[in-house]
Amino acid sequence: MDDGNSCFLVGIGGSGMMPLAMILRAKGKTVAGSDRGLDQGRVAAKFDALRRAGIALFRQDGSGVTAPDQIVIASAAVEESVPDIVAANHLGCPRRTRAQMLAELFNAAPLPIGVAGTSGKSTVTGMIAYILHTLGRDPTAMNGAVMKNFVALDAPFASALVGRGDAFVSEVDESDGSIALYRPRIAVLNNVSLDHKGLDELRALFSGFAGHATRVVANAGDPETAALLAGLPNVTTFAVEGEADLVAEALIPEPFAIGFHLVMGNTRLPVHLSVPGRHNVSNALAAIGACVAAGVPIEDAARTIQGFTGLRRRFDLVGTAGGVSVIDDFGHNPDKIAATLDTLHAFPGRLLVLFQPHGYGPLKMMGDELIRTFAERLAPDDLLVLPDPVYFGGTVTRDVGSGDIVAGIRAAGRDAHHIADRAAAADRLIAEARTGDRIIVMGARDDTLSLLAADMVERLATRS
Repeated sequence: MDDGNSCFLVGIGGSGMMPLAMILRAKGKTVAGSDRGLDQGRVAAKFDALRRAGIALFRQDGSGVTAPDQIVIASAAVEESVPDIVAANHLGCPRRTRAQMLAELFNAAPLPIGVAGTSGKSTVTGMIAYILHTLGRDPTAMNGAVMKNFVALDAPFASALVGRGDAFVSEVDESDGSIALYRPRIAVLNNVSLDHKGLDELRALFSGFAGHATRVVANAGDPETAALLAGLPNVTTFAVEGEADLVAEALIPEPFAIGFHLVMGNTRLPVHLSVPGRHNVSNALAAIGACVAAGVPIEDAARTIQGFTGLRRRFDLVGTAGGVSVIDDFGHNPDKIAATLDTLHAFPGRLLVLFQPHGYGPLKMMGDELIRTFAERLAPDDLLVLPDPVYFGGTVTRDVGSGDIVAGIRAAGRDAHHIADRAAAADRLIAEARTGDRIIVMGARDDTLSLLAADMVERLATRS
């Protein structure tokens, strides 16, 4: 890392940028930043939390980039034409991407634990951080989601945890190829499936990431992952109701929790998670496997994980009113969406789904798979509405839109509607909702979805 003590983060409110800013500030750096969302007046509470942490905020007009020794860090969504970047280039400031700065911090840690995979990264990262923290290991953790166990009045957006212990736990991102920058001691690989990139490229990225580690914790229940790791040494495998080093058996689902038996060799331990779904059992196995690799006795890891209360926007029950539950969920790719719908369909009740795609590019990449997932996972009496994809500015091609996805789902016989305006889409679900229904707000890259979900609960309460 450069010796300069001053860092300026462009896009500081992003899910990956905000925790990085918090970690840099906690490590004694002078941190400032700007964000398009700040200028547009979105999610003011998030920027208030940054200010309380001693981070100065500026409009995204170049006014905050004033000295050539500032390290200017930009999120992936920031273009070279943004005034802050223009100012940085004019002054000759050292530049970093978010991933480059995070990788420098991560690789310098005595015990870097990297969590990779198309789905489940944030949850597994949160589980590992919670186990290590609770057992006194005092880890640092970098997460793309708020870890509910660490939320407090002075930390309402607890997506980062800064400790003095050896462990640095971080999710690592394959979407921009930056996974190649990380050098984990312990590498967790949850799954490999289509999301931001094609499968061939994903296979190369994930296998390269695992190849740098001295211990790999891998999902043997995922065919792509199992094929990638067949030739790697020092692998601990896990699987839900399968053949592996760590196995989950005798699953007992509940609406917002799940129990199972953890089996490792001759050890058999009962576990009860405070988060639901088969996918979270798999996430728990990954986290327990990583903690065991870090020297935690399996009995301690299995006992401690039961206190993990989840992440915001990951199957997050916002509230119930008028007999209708509203769930806020990060589901945005086929695997995540399928896991959420399957978990909900294990119990009675119609699903009313608002899915806001997280961009036109992802729709073009995943459109066919999204259509197939909704067509297969929605029940005949479920209702799906799609507003237009989230868009906060910048250049983008719009070859595939929400209407194209809806047309494919309707052709498969499911009840889906394209309602371009998000507020109008929410109105449709509120009008349709009846006792016993579950409303699910789905999507990524937009913090205001949580505000929408909370507003829907209030409206249901008023209606009832």
